[in-house]
Amino acid sequence: MPTLCILSQAARSLSLTPAPTAVMKLKLLSQQEAVEIDEALMKAPGFSIDQLMELAGLSVAAAVAQHYPMPCRVLCVCGPGNNGGDGLVAARHLWQFGYSPTVVYPKRPQKTLFVNLAAQMDMMGIPLLQELPTLTGEYDVILDAVFGFSFSGAVRAPFDTILPAISASGLPIVSVDIPSGWDVERGPTDATGALQPDVLVSLTMPKACSSHFAGAHYLGGRFVPRVLAQQFGFEQPTFPGTAQVVRI
Repeated sequence: MPTLCILSQAARSLSLTPAPTAVMKLKLLSQQEAVEIDEALMKAPGFSIDQLMELAGLSVAAAVAQHYPMPCRVLCVCGPGNNGGDGLVAARHLWQFGYSPTVVYPKRPQKTLFVNLAAQMDMMGIPLLQELPTLTGEYDVILDAVFGFSFSGAVRAPFDTILPAISASGLPIVSVDIPSGWDVERGPTDATGALQPDVLVSLTMPKACSSHFAGAHYLGGRFVPRVLAQQFGFEQPTFPGTAQVVRI
């Protein structure tokens, strides 16, 4: 059984990576600002949703790889929206890095982008499951790519049973952009199974809810043009070398 990646309950909150190096105070985005920045990226810079999802997923995979060295079995739980698409891309990159990902994808959109991402799992031999498997002893880390910054309201089936099962597993959790079940601005809610992740990977810039997060925090957003960052009034930290993420 892998040993580098498995953490005891007492050590789950301890980082395997150096302490944060970014010292600037980062702007926290509201839900509306997050939407507007995504829209702006697809206008003047001309990014497509496919490109943004690829860059986001690569950032997530890089953060997982930085925090949890191999060997490591990662269960990627993906929702039906763009956050789930980021998770599918991350699973592919983790597989290419040498990790052992498995994908849970219960609600699959019929849009071509998502159909193709799922097909890539099959082509690479990455297990693609419809239902959450038994978690005990089979996985080392769970990647939470269920809900993103568009989430609001109640957690609906099948995620109303999936999220509590993830929480009860005792496994380390890495959340993509927003911990599933959290309000993008207010943070933890009483939503069914709202997760308490060990690691958060913010994309573009941290969202307002991250002020309630106390675990290891990474930022993936090296793809944001400087002129656009200035337009929205934020400054990004320096990404070292060729790194796709920086710990903040």
